[in-house]
Amino acid sequence: MKTPLGQDLVATEAAGAVTGTEVATPVIRLVGVEKALGGQPVLKGVNLEIPRGKVTTVIGKSGGGKSVLLKHMIGLLRPDRGQVLVDETDITRLRAHDLNEVRKKFAMLFQGAALFDSLTVLENVAFPLREKTKLRAAEVDRKVLEMLEAVGLTGMGHKFPAELSGGMRKRAGLARALVMGPEIILFDEPTTGLDPLLARTIHDLILETQRRFGFTAVMVSHEIPEIFGISDYVAMLLDGVIAEMAPPEQFQRTRHPGVREFINVGTRPAVASSGAGRETRGL
Repeated sequence: MKTPLGQDLVATEAAGAVTGTEVATPVIRLVGVEKALGGQPVLKGVNLEIPRGKVTTVIGKSGGGKSVLLKHMIGLLRPDRGQVLVDETDITRLRAHDLNEVRKKFAMLFQGAALFDSLTVLENVAFPLREKTKLRAAEVDRKVLEMLEAVGLTGMGHKFPAELSGGMRKRAGLARALVMGPEIILFDEPTTGLDPLLARTIHDLILETQRRFGFTAVMVSHEIPEIFGISDYVAMLLDGVIAEMAPPEQFQRTRHPGVREFINVGTRPAVASSGAGRETRGL
């Protein structure tokens, strides 16, 4: 059986039609999105609905196109074919000015937090407010301090990024993403480089702030099984299409062989290692 979007029934299931539960209206829809990079097909007809006000995590193999998918959602890449709809506006057809207006709904947290090394944490978080609003200095400071408190960085505003641990830089990046009050935040591998304990702390912080501020979260991650505990929906990008999307409990019961294999590998006990290359300092 096929859905109206041409995906297997599981895509409809993700939107709540099969589970019988009422699901939030999609804030982002990708319809038949295709994209080739360097002559190689990456996205091969992606159909995906992102529910409003929920945490949706996209998993998949390294180099499988997950970050490419995120960039389409915010209009940093345009598809070769297909539609990307944000609040039912097809952003693939918008001119630069109109696209920038839609982008005001978004914030994006990159893998490295993308902080300015020459600015303090407070100045980094304040940067979008000072560049894009006409708020008075006192109001900017109030908002920044509120966001620093929300991410657990109270009293750290005077520090520079180089003085922070990897976990603290992630927190500062999240504060900057939050400060403009976005409707949607895109997280691209937010726990890259962190050890499992710190990764869990960042995941919990993302969930805590999402529940507090109510934004729609779309996260790309490879952290299995951890993401099952913080996600409202999990989708898997496999061979250029969404092979499965469902609430975590249902997702883990999938019969799709490729998805099943990926989950099983991700949930095997890790082989003991020295933890080289992983951030283990405090958050």
